[in-house]
Amino acid sequence: MKKIYLIMAFVCMMMMSFKPDGGVGEHQGHEYVDLGLSVKWATCNVGANSPEEYGDYFAWGETSTKTRYEECNCKTYCKPISNISGNAQYDVAKAKWGGDWRMPTEEEMGELLNECVWTWELKEGVKGYKVTGPNGNSIFLPAAGNRNGVSLSNAGFGGNYWSSTHGEYDDYDACYLYFVSGVHYKSYNLRDNGQSVRPVVK
Repeated sequence: MKKIYLIMAFVCMMMMSFKPDGGVGEHQGHEYVDLGLSVKWATCNVGANSPEEYGDYFAWGETSTKTRYEECNCKTYCKPISNISGNAQYDVAKAKWGGDWRMPTEEEMGELLNECVWTWELKEGVKGYKVTGPNGNSIFLPAAGNRNGVSLSNAGFGGNYWSSTHGEYDDYDACYLYFVSGVHYKSYNLRDNGQSVRPVVK
């Protein structure tokens, strides 16, 4: 009888100490969440230290920030560059975070849009989307806006997130994820815009 009580006590102790991780893991010092998709999504934007922070803004195919975002100083504008995912010369996620981190492709952004539930919310005082995957785990994408010229636009209202995929018809734009409250889709934007980057890893 005493043995049964000891076993039951041990089981209870193990159950109390067990905490679901929500699919959270770590790679190269940066956390990711497994949403049940083909890739795992980082919990933060490049340049941010928490999910609610906006992070830094990058022109497409550039790996450093700048004070002015415009066509004349965009290194990839009108250049025949294809998918940059995993190429440290152009992929800021790979360049900044290393390891297997990279920018998401257009297809992977499509998964995020089509296979997840999007809920507009206020998290720690920051507006954005809670994106919940098929397995119930979630990430938060802050409405960080975008930079054009020297100005920050739409912060707290909309989100602009680059993919690694080049434009469909020309070398002036690239695929990106856009959202405001009640609307979220992928489209194409001019490469000189300063936008957020949310890395992925296999």
